[in-house]
Amino acid sequence: MPPKSLRIGTRASQLALWQANWIKSELERVYPGIEVELVKIKTMGDKILDVPLAQVGGKGLFVKEIEEAMLRGEIDLAVHSMKDVPTFFPDGLGLVVTTKREDPRDAFISEGVKFSELRQGARIGTSALRRQAQLLKARPDLEMVIVRGNVETRIRKMKEQNLDAVILAAAGLNRLGFANLVTELLDTEFSIPAIGQGALGLECRLDDKATIEAISFLNHPETAAAVAAERSLLARCEGGCQVPIAAHGTVNGETLMLVGFIASVDGKETVRDTITGSLADAVKLGAELADRLLAAGGKTILEDVYQREIAN
Repeated sequence: MPPKSLRIGTRASQLALWQANWIKSELERVYPGIEVELVKIKTMGDKILDVPLAQVGGKGLFVKEIEEAMLRGEIDLAVHSMKDVPTFFPDGLGLVVTTKREDPRDAFISEGVKFSELRQGARIGTSALRRQAQLLKARPDLEMVIVRGNVETRIRKMKEQNLDAVILAAAGLNRLGFANLVTELLDTEFSIPAIGQGALGLECRLDDKATIEAISFLNHPETAAAVAAERSLLARCEGGCQVPIAAHGTVNGETLMLVGFIASVDGKETVRDTITGSLADAVKLGAELADRLLAAGGKTILEDVYQREIAN
């Protein structure tokens, strides 16, 4: 018997509301008569827009206040972009659903110029060290400009800050109806996506069996396994801050292939590797690939990144 009502905690950005409303509509479709309320919660990540995430706490800035509201019983579940979710959850909370993945690729937006056609010294706007490192690896001459804010803000900043291009997640652009603005979709071999990019995660209290059962139909097993592998790699590597780490899992039948990447912020030092195995061993595969990357030089790269963050 599904609950008569559910309260969804969400950030108030246009994309977050689209995502929460999509979950709301799916719940109402499956459970006619259920009352679903969206509770807008402003997170620290929404308030601090003029500083790179790596300098102010990384991913947790987008979920902390929402999780606190859940622990207080003010909301029943939260809808997150999986790429914003830390690898560890507060006691009593957990990720119970991973939705089917949208396009995981990075989208390149310019005035019609493709990445390969960029002028020498072109200025590129991005909010991710992962993107920065991979693009600088290909084109060390580029100037990277940190741009934060919602999707529309970042697109607007391309003109306001005289940028040659900005790079955002294709999934968010698709969901908001901005796909027509994309000049080029960057292949995942060239720009490995962020961990969980394109997938949504539903978090709730682990003792709330009624809510867990009610939302379980939204889980997509193949996406869940791929994202679990990516997050396992990140958990093994991460020191708690936003760092230049990328991973992307793809599923073919019962087989999972995971690509992992660690880089210095300037893209000069990089390690990359791939692992393939059973879908059932997703978490194990992620950890094993992380160990291989760390042993191949990733550990030294990350230690240097963390030292630079402390120095800044």
